[in-house]
Amino acid sequence: MSKKRIYTYTVLIALVIIGWLLSNSDKKNEAFTERVKISLREVGNQLLLSNQDSTSLILPVKKISDYKYQVSFNEQLSFEPNNLVTIIDSTLNISQLPKHYRVEVLQCLDQEVAYSYQMSKEEESTIIPCNGRYLPNGCYTIEVTFFKRVTSFFNRKNLFYLLLSIIILFIIDSFYSKRKRKIVSENDHKKYTSIGRFRFYPEQNKLVKEAEEISLSKKECELLEIFVAHPNQIIKRDELTKKVWEDNGVFVGRSLDTYISKLRKKLKDDDAIKLTNVHGVGYKLEVS
Repeated sequence: MSKKRIYTYTVLIALVIIGWLLSNSDKKNEAFTERVKISLREVGNQLLLSNQDSTSLILPVKKISDYKYQVSFNEQLSFEPNNLVTIIDSTLNISQLPKHYRVEVLQCLDQEVAYSYQMSKEEESTIIPCNGRYLPNGCYTIEVTFFKRVTSFFNRKNLFYLLLSIIILFIIDSFYSKRKRKIVSENDHKKYTSIGRFRFYPEQNKLVKEAEEISLSKKECELLEIFVAHPNQIIKRDELTKKVWEDNGVFVGRSLDTYISKLRKKLKDDDAIKLTNVHGVGYKLEVS
């Protein structure tokens, strides 16, 4: 795997970990639950006071689910629905709790809904039926369900899955990169020809000397390929020009000499290789 890709994965993982450390969604949920419980205890207190009851107990507020809470009493009570709506609405507003919620008043005996309504920021979504009709004295529990809030993507649960995905992707990428390098290495080993201290890769138009790569032009590569196939043999000028230039456009008289000169410069670092001119005949690649 390239250094650039490793760096990219490292930065991504670091950013996710930082986001994880800075995330406080669990604390926010805890704080939300505590605010709801305090508010519903106050709702229960106001309802009892409206019944001229200052002694009955409000039982512990229960969290039924992430967004559903229940308040109940140890004594019977009665109330007018409009009064219930006003008390709950004003109490939740003071605590700055969400304005989207549903209230259900359940009968303790059979858990049937004695009264319910729905509140929303949008007036058309608010439903408050049966105002003015008193609920008879009885045992009731009140359940408040807040409509599910839109949570940020950057909470701890999502960040954990994101981190896990990046790590898995990194492992898969590393595996395939290693495999690809192995295949490329094997292919390279098969597709080069040794010339002294050089490795000649005709398909890639390059020479490799130790860690140094030397690029070759198409014509340089074609010429060197002919010489490599016939080391220490004289290759006639006509043969070289015919094989390299015949099907590739117009041949200029000095083109062969120019490319031979370029090849000499690229091979000059190895004294075991010489590209010599046989006057009036052609050229020869001498390999010791």
